[in-house]
Amino acid sequence: MPRFFVEKEQIQNGVVTITGEDAHHLSRALRMAAGEHITVCDCMGTDYDCILTEFLPDRVLARVDRESVTQTEPPYTALLYQGLPKGEKFDLIIQKSVECGVCRIVPFESERSIVRIREEKGEKKAERQNRIAVEAAKQCGRGILPVVASARTFQSILSEASRVDLALFCYEGEGTIPLPVVLRRNRPMLPQKPTIAILIGSEGGFSEAEAAAAKENGWIPVGLGKRILRTETAPVVALSMLCAELELT
Repeated sequence: MPRFFVEKEQIQNGVVTITGEDAHHLSRALRMAAGEHITVCDCMGTDYDCILTEFLPDRVLARVDRESVTQTEPPYTALLYQGLPKGEKFDLIIQKSVECGVCRIVPFESERSIVRIREEKGEKKAERQNRIAVEAAKQCGRGILPVVASARTFQSILSEASRVDLALFCYEGEGTIPLPVVLRRNRPMLPQKPTIAILIGSEGGFSEAEAAAAKENGWIPVGLGKRILRTETAPVVALSMLCAELELT
């Protein structure tokens, strides 16, 4: 069943008003008609089974048939801090991370990043990246809209460790403890719905100075296995481990 996100204000007295690109997609691309069913989500974890009632030039109206709590959100809030990768890798990271349950993605520039922050392109790029997140959220049935933030510097994100319940620093250095083990050890101390941050480097990884700074600021170094993963693979593996430990068990 087609899925659409709307603001809470667009649902009034049992009637949903769909506007913009979604209205155009319903009428022109999907060629749906009155009487057909769609699912609408209010971006706050509530799903509405709706019946299309009216197609107008600038909007589509639907009647709420049933509402329910979205069952697809994980029992934690996952934040991904991702080193800026080359080319279109970040698009793939956004898509797959949303499917794996991430709530917010923050790209950052570090010492070994090949890609650098460009202020003049930041706003347009963030807008396009958030569209990718929206489409991924629709496809996998999310109950909220994950956000892709504007790019930041590595130094500016170090303090984020103090604002979450658990801050995990994915690092290939010696002596790191596997991520699932760290989760099991910390699980008894976590609140009912913890906020967990995951820090992953770009293609070049982190310098020794950056790794030391991360540890000093409260990021726990964790391993993702015996093999070295590509930067676009690491978020999927880390978020999947999070899901396996905290959602599926």
